[in-house]
Amino acid sequence: MIKNETAYQKAQEKLKQDKDFILREKMRFTEMGLTDEQIEMAIEPLLSFHEQLKKEVEYYEKIKRGSFNPIYKFTDIGKNLIAFRIYINMTQAELARRLEVSEAQVSRDERNEYYGATAEKIEAVMNAMGMRATIKIEDAGLGA
Repeated sequence: MIKNETAYQKAQEKLKQDKDFILREKMRFTEMGLTDEQIEMAIEPLLSFHEQLKKEVEYYEKIKRGSFNPIYKFTDIGKNLIAFRIYINMTQAELARRLEVSEAQVSRDERNEYYGATAEKIEAVMNAMGMRATIKIEDAGLGA
């Protein structure tokens, strides 16, 4: 997950480099006499990594606009906390200062997407960012 503007800029540059590299590899494989099927098999891993990075860039751009994915599982809360921090242009250092913890602690929490965090910790992070969440409870259709 891209978590800051510097990483976003690097990812965009990497996408450009990857696109050029994939084209060069296709040409090289063609010159080697490989069939289209062999070429596709050879570059499939490159395309897969390229597409994954492309999705991460698109997700970062989406959250910068303030568009967040709905949360269907409590384990998804962490990713949305990080997304909201990015949206409000708050650095990990600023969040750490507001929480009165080390920047390393915020970095660890975000690296783990707040997995295993207590409700109190999640609430403290939300308060530090001026964030509010609404939970909607629905029948999942499992029957009782």
